[in-house]
Parts: sequence; structure tokens; C-alpha cells
Amino acid sequence: MAISAVRLNDPSLLIGQNHIAGKWVEAASGERFNVTDPANGNIIGSCPESDSSDAQRAIDSAATALPAWRSRAGRNRGRILRRWYELILENQQDLATLITLENGKARPDATGEVLFAASFLEWFSEEAARIYGDTIPHTQPNFRVSVLKEPVGVCGLITPWNFPAAMITRKLGPALAAGCTVVVKTAGETPFTANALIKLGERAGIPPGVVNSVTALANTAEIGQALCSSNIVRKISFTGSTRVGKLLMQQSSSSLKKLSLELGGNAPFIVFEDADLGLAVDAAIASKFKSSGQTCVCSNRIFVQKSIYPEFIRRLRAAVGQFRVGNGFDEKTTHGPLVTPAAVNRVASLVDDAVRRGATLEAGGRKRDDLGPNFFEPTILTNVNTDLAIVNEEIFGPVAPIFQFDTEDEVIAASNACDVGLASYIFTQDVARAHRVSELLQFGMVAINTGAISDAASPYVPFRSLKRRVLTMQQVWRDQALGDGARGK
Repeated sequence: MAISAVRLNDPSLLIGQNHIAGKWVEAASGERFNVTDPANGNIIGSCPESDSSDAQRAIDSAATALPAWRSRAGRNRGRILRRWYELILENQQDLATLITLENGKARPDATGEVLFAASFLEWFSEEAARIYGDTIPHTQPNFRVSVLKEPVGVCGLITPWNFPAAMITRKLGPALAAGCTVVVKTAGETPFTANALIKLGERAGIPPGVVNSVTALANTAEIGQALCSSNIVRKISFTGSTRVGKLLMQQSSSSLKKLSLELGGNAPFIVFEDADLGLAVDAAIASKFKSSGQTCVCSNRIFVQKSIYPEFIRRLRAAVGQFRVGNGFDEKTTHGPLVTPAAVNRVASLVDDAVRRGATLEAGGRKRDDLGPNFFEPTILTNVNTDLAIVNEEIFGPVAPIFQFDTEDEVIAASNACDVGLASYIFTQDVARAHRVSELLQFGMVAINTGAISDAASPYVPFRSLKRRVLTMQQVWRDQALGDGARGK
């Protein structure tokens, strides 16, 4: 770990251990696994290869800490979360370094994630004191019904590698604000960012046992099973693949746990002919190529109305041409590596299959072996059809397949033709169309005239539900009464 420690202003934030009962400890087996830099393959350090026995120790620790933590006033918990938020801002440079080091993100992207991660602790520090219940009129005049909201209990949080800071705080913030204690299973590819965050939580005043964490690479499934089968753990929060999400749901059935699952996505990005084209292109870049396309809410299928299709392609191609792929620490780099060589090979196979079956490469399309085995060029594909694997599978890479469409009904049907409904994007200046289309899209979240769909204040809805969904809207409407001259920018 000494190689990486010299990059940090505070080397004590680089920690390769489990955190259980307020102590940094090794796995019971003593085994460890190496964590590598995806940009160059260098070993950053090693972490414990934990197993179910380590998970059980963490669960027991969280259970022991639960009564005292849940009994604290929400305002008290909120002050600790607020201090944690401040410490993240004070150490944002080191946290961004760790993200780039183990995830590969370009430095500006990594810095943005640190601020995003901090925002969840800020928001939930303010919500901690506002856990309101209800008083409900009874059918009998001399009775009253009171509804109290209480902590669920011990929560198991299984986090992904693509946002090693933000997905930790997005789960930790509400759990701790509500009075729950937690066991975090960090991603094997990115454990150091998570450990640095937990260290800062210690400094903020999180009591021993309230936040526990275990690391593992080969034994990830075993730890997931331990969390799901435990009768002490009352809730599981997981971000990852649909396949693993289904497995965790099955494993949790015997103990009837609550589950929050953010699984696969196949987001449509719809640009109508009346859209602000410059805004739409900028948003396409943000929603498609952020983190080299390795996000669950990435625009996976871009639909552009026929009349503006050529100009949209021209502008997007020009923008992508300005990208620079490389090591995230290089100041000129806009897009870093993918997480593993296997990820690169999968993306390359999807692109090759599409081109072989008639798609046209407008930009990119190649592995960058000259940079290393984890690099792939940002890519634009046109003339794609709905039978292609790249259209029906989550890409999780920097590839933008673009369709053209004629009618509103046509694009709604094409957008809804997928198995997973996480996020979607609409670009139009017609208020009526925005509301009409957003209600017809079968996705849990709809962004209107923006490529940014996530915010600490916004609920995260992993699939379309008749009971709940979220709209994120930037108002750039054309004023219908005043005409085109009143267009919002």
C-alpha cells in the first residue's frame, strides 16, 4: 500500500482491513486479495478476503450497537452525519484520488462523485430530525390512532464498484438517519474508497458497531448469502445486476426481509424535433458517456426524430471527437478505463456484432490496447435495429446506439420494449408532450430536458410502479402564447 499512500495528503485514509465493532481488523482466515489500478494493472494494495464468519461478526456488532443508536434523538444523529459531510468536503482531494486509483475515473469525474456522495449525508443529516408519524381519526370518537415510524433494524448494504463513494453514502445516509445500524459489503474492485469514507465517519463521531464493513472478492456470494439468511438483518439494499438481485431476493425469502434493489437498466433517450438540440446533445454526452458509460442510468438507446437526426449525429460526433481516453490522473483525460479486461471484451463483442449485422460506426469502435487492456474508445453507432444484442442488453460501456423515429407512438413503443425500467430521458419544449410521454414510459424515473437524473433530495425508484415514480424536469419550454421567440435556455 505504500505505493499509493504517497499520493494522499492523509495517508491514514488508505486502509486495507475490515471495520467491525469500531476496530480495523483482519479476516478470520487471514487471507487477502489484491486490488489493482484498472488504468495500468499496478497493485494498489490488498484487503481481507472475508467469509461468512466475518460477516456474522459484523452482524452481531451491528445488533449490539442498535439499541443505543436508535434511542438517540434524530437531531443528535443528524449532527454526526453533518460533521461526516463536512469531513468529506475537507478530504475531497484524497477521496477523488482513491476513486481514480481503484475505479479509473477521470479526475474531474471522480471529484464530482465525491461531492455527490457528500450531498447524501448533508440531505439526510437534515432529515434525521424529521421522522414524522401520523395521527389518524378512529371510527369511534373516543379513540385515536397514532402511527410511529421506527428504525427497521440492522441493514445489510451491498455496494457496487462503479460509484464507490456515492452508492455507500446513498445507502448509509438514510439508514443511519432513521436509527438503523449497518453492515456494508464493499465492492471487491473498490474497497479503499469505502474504507476511507468509514474512517471519516469514525472521526465524525459514529459510535463503534453502528457502521461495520467487510471486504471480499472471491467470497462475495458467501457474504451475500450470510446477510440474506440472517434473522438479525432486517433489510437488504443492493445495487448491481438483475441476475444477482433475483438471487438475493430468493435467499431473503426465508426471513421475509425488506429489500431495496437497484438492478439493470436499458434507458431510452428520446429527442423530439422541437427539442433544444444543443441541450439534448450536451445531455446525451452527460448521460451516455459519464464514467465511460458504466452507470445504471446511462442512456442505452438514443432515439432521435427523423427531421433532426442528421444534425444531432453531426453535433454528437463532433463532441465525441474531442474526448481523450487515458489514465484518470492525466489532466487531458476525459474518459478513463473500463473496470476489467472482461468488460472491454464484452463491449467490443457487442459493437462487433452490431457492425457485422449492418450498423454503421460513426466514431470510435476500437479497443485501445496501446493504452492498456481496459480501454475502449467512446463509440457512436447508427443504422442499428432492435434485434441487436447491444440494444437488448445493458451495455455498461461508452457506446451510443442511435435510432431515428417518425412518430410519438412509435418511439414510446420502442422505448418500452425492454425488460428493465430504471431510467428514461425526454427532450421536448412542448409541455403537453412532456407530461403525456412521461406517463406512458414504463420506467421508474423520467428526466425531462436534462441528462442528470439523480439528486439527494429525489427518491430513487428502480422500476416503474403504479404507486410511485419520479420526474426530474428542467424547464426549457417554448411559451405557447408568445411563440418561438420566448424559448427558454
